[in-house]
Amino acid sequence: MIAQHIAVIGAGAWGTALANVIARAGRTVTLWARDPVVAARMAERRESPRLPGVPIDARVTIAALAAGKPAADAVLVVVPAQSLRGVVSALAGAVAPGTPVVACAKGIERGTRCFMTEIIGECLPAAIPAILSGPSFAGDVARGLPTAVTLAAPDEATAHRLAHSLGSPSFRPYHSTDVRGVEIGGAAKNVLAIAAGIVAGRKLGASAAAALTTRGFAELVRFGRAYGAHAETLTGLSGLGDLILTCSGAQSRNFALGRMLGEGRTLDEVRRSGQLAEGVFTASVLVEMAGAREVETPIAAAVTAVLDAAWSIDEAIEALMSRPLRAEG
Repeated sequence: MIAQHIAVIGAGAWGTALANVIARAGRTVTLWARDPVVAARMAERRESPRLPGVPIDARVTIAALAAGKPAADAVLVVVPAQSLRGVVSALAGAVAPGTPVVACAKGIERGTRCFMTEIIGECLPAAIPAILSGPSFAGDVARGLPTAVTLAAPDEATAHRLAHSLGSPSFRPYHSTDVRGVEIGGAAKNVLAIAAGIVAGRKLGASAAAALTTRGFAELVRFGRAYGAHAETLTGLSGLGDLILTCSGAQSRNFALGRMLGEGRTLDEVRRSGQLAEGVFTASVLVEMAGAREVETPIAAAVTAVLDAAWSIDEAIEALMSRPLRAEG
């Protein structure tokens, strides 16, 4: 049964874009902002401050979480990965049992090493955790440019229903039951995109960029296999597809952050500019989890060392290029 009323929690760029997608699919959609002032301003101007110049579809209702609780057939939670637990916990009592709750963040929680659907399962045990991920920039999606993503849920029926609830001529969700694989692709590619940005900022050339993306994908695959991801997911939209986009697209916040580092700015300077991204918070936990399963992730480890100021960028490049020669794989 199609979800007719869908709530989107989080009125940033991606949340606004998804609200537009849902409206175009012909569903009833409420976009819930966490800040009442932001909600009022967006309702008046029909535009998100995070997506200037992109109108919010007239069919999207905008509300403030402080003014009510979202009751819907499905809930999309579109907040940063490290904020997900607090936001989802606040939904307790407002989400009916059996309601799909879809995480739209790409990351792993620091400290707990929890994936996004694991957090939803802990905080809303009666809900059905799901994940939406794939190669998509908010501006493109909000404007209705053609986009394909992956939507995964624990069972085929729920995944199929959610995909058909969100799908439209310009937004094509492929459904899957490989929840973990979709989560891993989204989290790992953010870290690798920082590395790709560093390569661009350092002007290391197209050959280095291609090598970085290819060997980064090998790391993603090794990590994914160690944590139960399916091969077809890792080579699909939420794995390889998203990696290609974020390692080459200037719109990617992770790529942009890496490029600033490559150009010589410090992480503190980047932070003050407001250009922080999910990969900064995911890098160290990804490396920790890789070590726990004895998975080699030299690029992710180098990114973590740079972010922690343990290595300079030149030291990271030297460490990667001086690794022992080996067969490709």
